[in-house]
Amino acid sequence: MESVKIHCPETKVFITGSGLQFENTGNPITENDKFEANSPYSVARIQSVYAARYYRSLGLRVYVGYLFHHESSLRKSNHVSKMIALAAQRIVNGSTEIIQLGDISVEKEWTFAGDVAGGIVTLIEQDNVFEAVIGSGVAYSIENWLESCFSLIGKDWHSYVRLRKGFTPEYKRLVSNPATINSLGWFPTVGLLELAKIMTNS
Repeated sequence: MESVKIHCPETKVFITGSGLQFENTGNPITENDKFEANSPYSVARIQSVYAARYYRSLGLRVYVGYLFHHESSLRKSNHVSKMIALAAQRIVNGSTEIIQLGDISVEKEWTFAGDVAGGIVTLIEQDNVFEAVIGSGVAYSIENWLESCFSLIGKDWHSYVRLRKGFTPEYKRLVSNPATINSLGWFPTVGLLELAKIMTNS
């Protein structure tokens, strides 16, 4: 941002924030909620926001989008969302494998990454709002994701999943309140089942 200030101060800068950098009580989170530095990841995200605010105070147009959980077919295969989707692919082709999972009651957003990218564009194409949560505002559980993926292959997920005892999730529920970005005209277009189709067909 220092280079932008010196060499091209009219350039817009976008900083990626995260829903994980906020204090999470399970209630919908807005961009105005309190930060919580509870991991190296959240500390780094919080630091970048304060840097953004500093340079914004100097006149730069620096935007921060706090992104909540989002998915695409580019997700790595060891991530739970892709792991379930790929397992469903194999099972419909004859695999009898068992998927080992932790707490499937954990709720988070399952927003298509392409929609989130559209939210970023919406944010930086205007000059009135400089920080906004970007998320669907709708939380689904991992169990909901299982149901969606397995409904596409006509199988009962219960026959292919075993739950690990003693698993402690990072959180029980993480969901946004996207009222600010919605007020700029952005809304997600891909629902949970359509996202499951994208992921299982990748």
